[in-house]
Amino acid sequence: MPASKWLQRTRNIGIIAHIDAGKTTVTERILYYTGKSHKMGEVHDGEAVMDWMEQEQERGITITSAVTTCLWRDHELHLIDTPGHVDFTIEVERSLRVLDGAIGVFCAVGGVEPQSETVWHQADKYQIPKIAFINKMDRLGADFDSTVRQIREKLGATPLVLQMPMGAEVDFTGVIDLLRQQAVRWDDASLGLVYEFMPIPEPYVEEATTRRTQLLETVAEIDDTLMEKYLADETLGPRDLVPLIRQAALQLDLVPVLCGSALKNKGIQPLLDAIVDLLPSPLDVKAVVGHHPVSGEEETRFCSDSEPFAGLAFKVHMDQGRKLTYVRLYSGSVAAGSEIYNGNKQQREKIARIFQMHANKRERRTRVGAGQIVAMVGLKRTGTGDTLCDPEHPILLERIESFEPVISIAVEPRSRADEEKTLLALEKLAEEDPTFRFHQDPDTGQTIISGMGELHLDIVANRLRREYSVQVNVGKPQVVYRETISQAVEADGIFDREIAGVAHYAQVELHLEARERGKGNLFRDLVRDGSIPPSFISAIEEGAMESLDSGVIAGYPMVDVEVAVIGGVFKEQAASELAFKVAASTALQEGCRQAQPQLLEPIMAVEVIVPEEFTGEVINDLNTRKGKIEGVLTKSSVKIIQATVALSRMFGYSTALRSASQGRATFTMQFSHYDSLVEKP
Repeated sequence: MPASKWLQRTRNIGIIAHIDAGKTTVTERILYYTGKSHKMGEVHDGEAVMDWMEQEQERGITITSAVTTCLWRDHELHLIDTPGHVDFTIEVERSLRVLDGAIGVFCAVGGVEPQSETVWHQADKYQIPKIAFINKMDRLGADFDSTVRQIREKLGATPLVLQMPMGAEVDFTGVIDLLRQQAVRWDDASLGLVYEFMPIPEPYVEEATTRRTQLLETVAEIDDTLMEKYLADETLGPRDLVPLIRQAALQLDLVPVLCGSALKNKGIQPLLDAIVDLLPSPLDVKAVVGHHPVSGEEETRFCSDSEPFAGLAFKVHMDQGRKLTYVRLYSGSVAAGSEIYNGNKQQREKIARIFQMHANKRERRTRVGAGQIVAMVGLKRTGTGDTLCDPEHPILLERIESFEPVISIAVEPRSRADEEKTLLALEKLAEEDPTFRFHQDPDTGQTIISGMGELHLDIVANRLRREYSVQVNVGKPQVVYRETISQAVEADGIFDREIAGVAHYAQVELHLEARERGKGNLFRDLVRDGSIPPSFISAIEEGAMESLDSGVIAGYPMVDVEVAVIGGVFKEQAASELAFKVAASTALQEGCRQAQPQLLEPIMAVEVIVPEEFTGEVINDLNTRKGKIEGVLTKSSVKIIQATVALSRMFGYSTALRSASQGRATFTMQFSHYDSLVEKP
């Protein structure tokens, strides 16, 4: 088959959702029904193929994004199952960066939950077409229409309902396909492998007719020809509608909505059909644009094997001591054993082997081409977000955005023999995960590890023990604070010293003022009297901005500070970049001390879903943690409490919540913003 024809039959798809919406269960069913797996793995049994890490199997959650490939209707589907927990948001971010389409899985009971919004907006950022799959229609409290309404209201999307459920909760028996105007039922005895189309049962005919009319009216609005047919009462079938729905989905105008119950083996085959029919191939996606690493000129790569090779390393994984680098190929082809160029590091790398991945299993490939997602072995210097390309045609693609850690703990090796092993293991873990950092505290000598949450750091400590055989003692969690200033000041800095017989002199005057919270730091050049030559401004900027990395209260990074150089003194015989850099640093530190510095602490957005009878106890507990209740929503028999609480007061909350609700409440927490510290840590 010609390469272009096969590319048209390729889908690079991610499965994204809030934790416990059923992503991994959906993926397991996809693998089973496409013949990739011969046994249906269950998350609750710890046997899911895609949750292959020991920690994933024990906890019943996805921690790392897993890649697999399967076939459906002669189309090759590259699937990435991503985590739903907020601590592992980077896994979603870097997966979406390289995908062409996504399936947003929603729990029919919980609807659009906080992390659902986060991952959905991450996909929006990369302009990724999406399908919504409303899962768990068999669960008590399932509400299809409420979830569709939340998709419209909370996500700002335009849902296009292609299916409606037949019944709900224990009465959920199948779905009604509004395109074909037929009911679909699955055979429980065959574990959902066998399913059949049949006439719509009488109790659902009226509702199905109404919903189909809404579907036709929505689609007719985007195409004049279809509108004419619709107004003329012509019969409109899938052949008329699917191409238009696909076009609208690719343009992000509509989000097709399907439903089912993955755990009960219902709804997966139509979802696979929708992936093939409605989501983009690599050829449907715009050509990637980057720039030349040396000249800076814009470069474009089209998805074709005849183009120069270009790919993005989006994930690094250490597997039994070997470094696996996951790469999305955007253009060209590459073979095992060939030499490639890392545009970010500006170094050549050699590919030892190439693998097609199926979770943690691999199939060797000698050559791979545009549109594929593979793992490469042998890339020693390549990290997450690096561009790999043809050495003769270098290009730099947009990097993957990372996130700053919000929580830290101290780890100490239990023996001297473990000390060196600990640092080596931490280096490998940090290479895998851009949101994980570690450093040694110069005052205490302790090794401090930082991450996105308690679970994130718990997993890291667990991996140190299991994968790297390093025994460590773990301290209590510490919050990563920030510092800022609260008033505008002007400050001078002078550097006057002789180094190795050479005089160095500079005087710098800075104006400092606070910026709006969350705006970040900013440097401005306001020298208008010529007192400092323009050639030294970059040295002043470097000195001032580096100095912001360590605040004057407790050494935490400073944020939301505007630094403006407004003047100084320049002596031609003694001026140097070093002098201006140090003078700027001195001025900034002095200015920050005068500007009423203050600590900022991370504030978390917390959402608690609790049965109505325990609402009072949960709100009281949040109040004792000095949380701010933002709202209390009612949904059937449960209350949804939305609050903002300082991270420092949320340690151990899961245990307290279980105690207050007899184990029946659940909560999610994600970083919201930094705000002034009320009590000193």
